[in-house]
Amino acid sequence: MLKRTTIAAAGAITAMALLTAGCTTNAAEQTAKGGGDYAKMSPDALAEHLIFETKSFKLDMPVQEGGTAEARLKQDEVQVLCSKLRGKPVDSETAAKVTAMSRETIKYPAGGIKLGDWKIGRQLAWSGFGYRVGHRNDDHSKAKNGPGGNCYNCHQLATDRTGGTIGPPLTGYGKLRGSSDAILKYTYDVIYNPHAYFACTHMPRIGAKGLLTEEQISHVMAYLFDPESPVNK
Repeated sequence: MLKRTTIAAAGAITAMALLTAGCTTNAAEQTAKGGGDYAKMSPDALAEHLIFETKSFKLDMPVQEGGTAEARLKQDEVQVLCSKLRGKPVDSETAAKVTAMSRETIKYPAGGIKLGDWKIGRQLAWSGFGYRVGHRNDDHSKAKNGPGGNCYNCHQLATDRTGGTIGPPLTGYGKLRGSSDAILKYTYDVIYNPHAYFACTHMPRIGAKGLLTEEQISHVMAYLFDPESPVNK
């Protein structure tokens, strides 16, 4: 009993990781390998079994972008390639494929890349609102500027607030880099689809996945570049 309980606990933790990462659904095959016995299943196989076979998670719940929670767990081609690495460094072949596919997804504003309102950008960068799965889904129409960019979770952005340390600090971003066309394009690209430069990065594909609109990205960029923004003070 102790062994089964320990493995089940590990599987539950793995299950949450799989939900966050967007794991592929292959529960039937994985469960078959363990013969239906939890004690014989790997943590990954158990996690998939708990999620997809036992109805422990309500995968039919609708999500804000359309579709269901289960659809979120189906990996696209980039995610499949990166998942195959299993935490190992990105090899040159994978990097080339991922960056090439990612650059094809980037769409630029009709009037060119322009900076928006840094004050709106600040709100977006420091907001994690939106796209949660639950019995009371987020209503984006009630948010002043829609779902947030959640930038603060990984980056320190300005000295007036405390951000995360998973990603590099962005304090003084525009002050240090200037605002040439080249740096504006690079920044837009990285926000839109960071895999275009950093294959298999953990940074979300903000534009490519429609988490922020082109206009919202312009506001976030203004927050990074505008001399009046707290980022550059």
